[in-house]
Amino acid sequence: MKLVAGVATGAVALAALGAALAPSFAQTSGAPAAFAACRACHTTNKGGKNGLGPNLYGIIGKPAAAVPGVSYSAALKGSKLKWDEKTLDAFLANPSKKVPGTRMPIGTPDPAKRAAIIAYLKAESAK
Repeated sequence: MKLVAGVATGAVALAALGAALAPSFAQTSGAPAAFAACRACHTTNKGGKNGLGPNLYGIIGKPAAAVPGVSYSAALKGSKLKWDEKTLDAFLANPSKKVPGTRMPIGTPDPAKRAAIIAYLKAESAK
């Protein structure tokens, strides 16, 4: 029983540490804290690898589902969206509302956080 309690306590401590470090990592990399959740699936550097989601370098101005090597949902492929600030804002607010059937599971309901993410994507793409 002591072992189970110790493992559970350790897991809680690790989760808390991870949550505490995630925003710090995002901030030290130049990303806003709001981008920390995005970083789990996306990269933003020029020539960066795709993760579970596409590399987002230069995404603004491109059509949706256009990054090579990514297994996009049929819904996103058929969406005919072009990633401008307005479209990104709506998609980030509620991905499954903007594109029903998309595989992107995380929305960002806070408009200020979405604005910070979009500004960051624009800045990264200008490098």
